[in-house]
Amino acid sequence: MKKLICVMLLLGIIAPGRAQKEKEPTALESMVATELAFAKTAKEQGTRPAFSAFIADDGILFRPGPVKGKEWLAKNPAPVSDKHPWLSWYPAVADIALAGDMGYTTGPWEFRPDVNDAKAVAFGNFLTVWKKQTDGSWKFVIDLGISGPQPSETIPAWQVTNNAKRETNAARAELETEQAVLRARDRQFSSVSAVRDAQTAFESFASPNVRVFRDEKLPFIGKAAGLTALPANPSIWTWEPAFADVSRSGDLGYTYGTYRIASKDTPSKNLESGNYYRIWKKQAGKWLVVADLTNPVPEDKKD
Repeated sequence: MKKLICVMLLLGIIAPGRAQKEKEPTALESMVATELAFAKTAKEQGTRPAFSAFIADDGILFRPGPVKGKEWLAKNPAPVSDKHPWLSWYPAVADIALAGDMGYTTGPWEFRPDVNDAKAVAFGNFLTVWKKQTDGSWKFVIDLGISGPQPSETIPAWQVTNNAKRETNAARAELETEQAVLRARDRQFSSVSAVRDAQTAFESFASPNVRVFRDEKLPFIGKAAGLTALPANPSIWTWEPAFADVSRSGDLGYTYGTYRIASKDTPSKNLESGNYYRIWKKQAGKWLVVADLTNPVPEDKKD
């Protein structure tokens, strides 16, 4: 019998080690599973407890400007209510760095004043960056979304693919250097926009499959669609990055800061301003925008 088992192992008929390894989730699958657990916790325990549980210690929320999310949540508990509001969501798109230490998710959200309500009253899309922590868990480091119309059809949820990539032993980037490079790249985007126009900057810096998020709109997918999201009126659009971070493999990163749209005829006239948030991916050795989100802040809401 022992001889038979040995033969079967050699022939691959019994391969417990290999089977076990194949069952191990990739970093991408693990990150998406955390996103789903985050959403499940929001339904069962409430939005505030879920955010407190899944945000990193240095995670950022926008209230309306960037704040340290964990501290803000602790200082601003949800008001007492006899209802159980439900913010539901799921990832439709997810991607991860080669190092498997940073990734992002995006997808639709819905809001119901109470978990028992049959219909949602508000809709939109979220954009979240996740980082693997020292204990191996995933926590989100930045989260922001947009409101929008109800989709005309159900958006497919993210699915595991047969060719889902695993983290690799890719060369590690010099983090501080690469962070500075990405921040400079973001500033260059702004400079091109100021000197030429936002359309030219977007054409030069956006990935072909970029996703653009604008309030009260469905996401614009692809560069051609993204260009239509930019202001058509003569204006000067500039951005000022406040922060940049990159993966250990130096192929995925994000920036956030403030933006301003001014009249081209009267530059001192502020047409719109607020927060922006971009996810970048290095493609063919060049940092390109794969997700671009703006969050307008009315003048009376600013600090």
